[in-house]
Amino acid sequence: MTDHQRRPTRRTALTLLGAAAGGLASAPTATARPTPGGRRPRVHLGAYTGDDTAHGIGTASADPVTGALRVEEVTPAADPSFLALSATGRVLYAVNETTDGRVVAHALAPDGTLRRLLGKAPSGGAHPCHLALHPGGRHLFTANYTSGTVAVVALRPDGAPKGVTQVVRYTGSGPDPDRQEGPHAHMVLPDPTGRRLLTADLGTDSVHVHRFDPRRGRLDEGTRVPMPSGSGPRHLALHPSGRTAYVLGELDSTLTSCAYDPDRGTLTPVATVPVLPEGASAEGTTAAEVLVSADGRFVYASNRGHDLIAVLAVDPLDTARLRPVSHHPCGGRSPRHIALDPTQRLLYAANQDSGTVTVLRRDPRSGVLSPGAEPLPYAGVVCVLPAPARP
Repeated sequence: MTDHQRRPTRRTALTLLGAAAGGLASAPTATARPTPGGRRPRVHLGAYTGDDTAHGIGTASADPVTGALRVEEVTPAADPSFLALSATGRVLYAVNETTDGRVVAHALAPDGTLRRLLGKAPSGGAHPCHLALHPGGRHLFTANYTSGTVAVVALRPDGAPKGVTQVVRYTGSGPDPDRQEGPHAHMVLPDPTGRRLLTADLGTDSVHVHRFDPRRGRLDEGTRVPMPSGSGPRHLALHPSGRTAYVLGELDSTLTSCAYDPDRGTLTPVATVPVLPEGASAEGTTAAEVLVSADGRFVYASNRGHDLIAVLAVDPLDTARLRPVSHHPCGGRSPRHIALDPTQRLLYAANQDSGTVTVLRRDPRSGVLSPGAEPLPYAGVVCVLPAPARP
């Protein structure tokens, strides 16, 4: 059963759980320390809100040493399940993962709080679950889960969404009748050149590679690259070299390494490895997020069910080869999203079912994780976005 099929029940349960855990913006578990410049690092939080009109996008301050979070403000929003920052760090974008999906832009104040609403526009489909900015700053892309569509949204000079310039509709299905009855676009990822867009389609076991024309704001038909049958590609991440993509299979908890040629726009699967510990059953589990450390030495993947974060080492001579290093409890239940802070020494996990954001310390040399600061209660949390410091 998909999140969307369960949403009314799940969102109600999460709202009650968050209230029991201490509310939407509970008392801080640790005091955030100011940086030498007097500003605290910011971490933005996305959540499923259901009918709670007071809940939405959280802005937290982070202790620059321990990473401990304290909610500073909550901006009401309808199911802001994924967030992204502009390249300047001055605009925060959110999806409204609802039937009449939308993209919303907020101008950020110098201290990282949400200053004002810039504007909103349709997302190009129902239940947008992911968005990403084009490197040129004039467009963003959305993945609309229920519709199985990917859309291009033009942006105004101030960053406000102007409107949809194109909707690409996928077709097909996969072997899982409950989760793959049709296409389900789950992620959009522009490559560093800005010439290509990679998209993950959970419903058809596919990754699509499109060429993007920024002058017209349009994608070409693209190529469909099959992934392992029944894997359900959810998210993908590019190695800093730009030559290897790691595709996370939600349904079978695997990671498929692919050789990527940005000039030709080709994606070639090379190897698939599990993200669960050896001997652990994938039944009843779903993988959620994958990311690569800035130095390209380690890949991290979260799994819901076992509630673990896997650490895999990247072979420096062949970045498509991954070696399992360790598996760490996420500190909560159902780590839907994980993110590294700008120092690369802290990893945050947004644990949907426990309604908590946990902090793990990261050893940059070994890649391993260890428990960090006390968790932050935040009802329905599904996205955590550490923000780089602004001058």
